[in-house]
Amino acid sequence: MSSVVFLHGRPEPPPDLKAVMERVSRGDHQAFARLYDAVAGPVFGLVRRVLRDEAQSEEVMQDVMLQVWRGAAQYDPARGDVMPWVMTIAHRRAVDRVRYCRASADRDRAAVVGAQDTPFDDVAERAETHLDHQQVRHCLRGLTDLQRESVLLAYYQGLSYREVAERLHTPLGTVKTRMRDALIRLRDCLGVGS
Repeated sequence: MSSVVFLHGRPEPPPDLKAVMERVSRGDHQAFARLYDAVAGPVFGLVRRVLRDEAQSEEVMQDVMLQVWRGAAQYDPARGDVMPWVMTIAHRRAVDRVRYCRASADRDRAAVVGAQDTPFDDVAERAETHLDHQQVRHCLRGLTDLQRESVLLAYYQGLSYREVAERLHTPLGTVKTRMRDALIRLRDCLGVGS
């Protein structure tokens, strides 16, 4: 399927991603929406091939897009095109998720077996994770009700965009827009990339 859009009978060329990325690096939300529309499909496809789980793939895709938003200023057009840069981030995130899931499964097995001493680093990591969760809860309260509800359904209940749209009786495109805007607001609230 081609990414060329037809307007008034003429094809609209795909956006110049380097120019779009330059605008994104300056915090341009509309440019980010264009970038998101251009790369989200290929990112999801790559992540889905690695993870083989739709719900996790959608979550990782959103993480990738948030990382792209945060790291837009670090993108160097002299080092390559936007799409390979984004796809590299996507592949790394997907592989990280696979490793995390394997490590989590290993920890669960070890807990079942019993007699596992908790190393200091694990305790410190758990404390840091608890503080991170508190900050995320605070930032979630700053979203609109519709944004918060979409994020909670997707991330905490593992629903796909389509399932969120069905649950909220809302068009799929509206749900995607809410999620994108919510992620931008969460990034700003968390002070990431500033």
